[in-house]
Amino acid sequence: MKKSNINFEIDLDKENVPEKIHWSATDAGEELTETKSISISLWDHVQKNSMRIDLWTKEMPVDEMKRFYIDCLGGMAQSVLNSTGDEFMAEEMNMLCEKLVKHLEKEMKEQK
Repeated sequence: MKKSNINFEIDLDKENVPEKIHWSATDAGEELTETKSISISLWDHVQKNSMRIDLWTKEMPVDEMKRFYIDCLGGMAQSVLNSTGDEFMAEEMNMLCEKLVKHLEKEMKEQK
């Protein structure tokens, strides 16, 4: 059986706020790569709910954070389609992504 590891290294300031986030994975060459945000979801099959870890650095701009979550939602839509074949649910999630992108674009125009 093959095993694979995904590792995260988080540098925290004195208030435990992430300053730097690095990740590595055995299937990606195990080289540390810097990122500004991570979002991890785990399914607890006993409690029938999810557990989440969301971290971002102080330097992550708010507009990029919003774009990140829209992108995560789009990825989940594709995962729902691939894993369950539920086209309705995937399409609803994708339509929400489109709506949120328009909202973000409008917000960006208003800030200028």
